[in-house]
Amino acid sequence: MEQTFMKEKKILPLVLAMSLPMVISMAVNALYNIIDSYFIAKVSEDAMTALALVYPVQNLINAIAIGFGVGLNAVIAFYLGAREQNQADKAATIGTLLSVVHGILLAVICMIGMPLFLKNFSSDPQITDLALTYAFRAFLFSPVINLGLAFEKIFQSTGKMKISMFSMICGCVANIILDPLMIFGIGVLPAMGIAGAAYATGIGQCLTLLVYLLFYFCRPNSVKISKKHLCFDTIVIKKIYAIGVSATLNLALPSLLISVLNRMLAEFSEKYVLVLGVYYKLQTFIYLTANGIIQGIRPLMGYNFGAGEYERVKKIYRTSLTINMGIMMMGMIVSWIIPEHLIGLFTNNAQTIEIGVSALHFISLGFIISAVSITCCGALEGLGKGVQSLFLSFLRYVAVIIPAAYIFSRFWGANGIWCAFCVTEFITAGFAALIYRKEMH
Repeated sequence: MEQTFMKEKKILPLVLAMSLPMVISMAVNALYNIIDSYFIAKVSEDAMTALALVYPVQNLINAIAIGFGVGLNAVIAFYLGAREQNQADKAATIGTLLSVVHGILLAVICMIGMPLFLKNFSSDPQITDLALTYAFRAFLFSPVINLGLAFEKIFQSTGKMKISMFSMICGCVANIILDPLMIFGIGVLPAMGIAGAAYATGIGQCLTLLVYLLFYFCRPNSVKISKKHLCFDTIVIKKIYAIGVSATLNLALPSLLISVLNRMLAEFSEKYVLVLGVYYKLQTFIYLTANGIIQGIRPLMGYNFGAGEYERVKKIYRTSLTINMGIMMMGMIVSWIIPEHLIGLFTNNAQTIEIGVSALHFISLGFIISAVSITCCGALEGLGKGVQSLFLSFLRYVAVIIPAAYIFSRFWGANGIWCAFCVTEFITAGFAALIYRKEMH
């Protein structure tokens, strides 16, 4: 079978070969996110605040799509490692159909619930109108997002990371080009403001899906989607959802966290809400290499675990943890050397920049130790241990940080909320190390 390189190649070159394409594609994606926010910030600070308020719901849609894809990826990789080709094909077929269903449901539910959601965070009608303008257009592309991510995870499960990289880059580059054209207008193309940003994003997502489809039909993959495998196989469906639901909650919990923190920060000033939104844009870029490593090792962990190569599984984990700690150390250094430039990408307000610099200084102190939680969660998902991964994410995004942020803010104001990020990373890392060790012994 063509995937046997996953259990034969040396660990470090294998991890790097699987992860590097994902790091590149995520870097382009993060660059798009930053450029998108940069252009929207040029429209107005209200537009940027509106984008920050929509972000948790956008993140929820992406979390469900990616989380289900993670479950699909892990199940296919496991079946391929166990040499059960028919089951792998069945998982891919069922998973693709369910992804489309998820996308349609999410588009409808989020559009209906968005006005009520926004009332909880802003009483400014201009900000609310801008947020709804962006959200209603961006959410229309939810089925495209879900289907595109299903294909992404199917290709990744067979080790074809370069296809995933190329497809994502095509969409992101299109997005970067279209953003200024559709936001500010050019020639016969009217200036659409924040609505143009939503359309540019959607068109980029459509292009990514189109490229995946072209690769699938023109360069046949070892995993097939076909009518004969379209059946209600409860075993396969349960396996996908067992990992997918946990992975989705892992990814959705930040949305809950952001919403809660927005409420806390709004008590001080809406500038703090804006800073939190900016931080999460920057966080995507700061964490992208570590997350790329995680995407690379998930199919490796699943394949080798399915093949009974348990010693290789342990080595893959140790190698990826070491790499991620080095990456996050660089993120912390950058956050201390040029914080004004990072925050200044999104606002020219001196007070907002000052708040943002303080936030980055506090939060970045937990970057290096956060590599333990990130790597453990990714490794556990690859092994099919979704519940354990979910528990760690629940600690990181709810059980520790929310109480800590509330208590610290009573004593140190908004800076107490930034401190809570760092404290949480140290506590969660301890639990992560213990849980992973227990599952591997």
